[in-house]
Amino acid sequence: MNGLERITSRIEAEARQEIDAILDAGKAEASRIVDSWRAKIDAETRELNTRNAKAAEEREERLKSAAEMDARKTILAAKQEMVEAAYDLALDKLCALSGDEKVKLLADLMARASSTGTEEVVFSAADKADGAKAVEAANAASGKKLTLSGDAAPIRGGFILRDRNVEVNCAFETLVRLQKAETAGEVAKVLFSA
Repeated sequence: MNGLERITSRIEAEARQEIDAILDAGKAEASRIVDSWRAKIDAETRELNTRNAKAAEEREERLKSAAEMDARKTILAAKQEMVEAAYDLALDKLCALSGDEKVKLLADLMARASSTGTEEVVFSAADKADGAKAVEAANAASGKKLTLSGDAAPIRGGFILRDRNVEVNCAFETLVRLQKAETAGEVAKVLFSA
């Protein structure tokens, strides 16, 4: 090997070492960059998973609360229907009274509702017969001079007292409705206290 070949060979060896060193440094830098991005990706993934889990938990809680609210609304609606049914049943029972029991109730109501003692009493068509007896009983018990009207009122039961331009509505429907406004809470307690 002559001098030139040795120098060329040495330059090539040094260049190869330098190239290998640059490649090793490049590979090391690339590996460091890849590792850095992997760490960032892993951190992002963990953060996203945590956020998604929290969001899912919050959504589940909201859905659960909404379901509980719907259940409470459904129960309340059912209870309101039951209270309504209790008042409907009371009205049906009042309207179904007959004979002496009905006459006594109507007479007592008339005596209490009459202010002048000379009102005209209007009954439903179905209650005219009991109404006549009730007017007699109310007059006898209270000393009033109530009169039975020839008209029929569009009511299910009870009566309407008429004195010129003033009417006092003692229809069973009205009395039950007024009692409902005052007693619905107590009725609900009785129905649902268990």
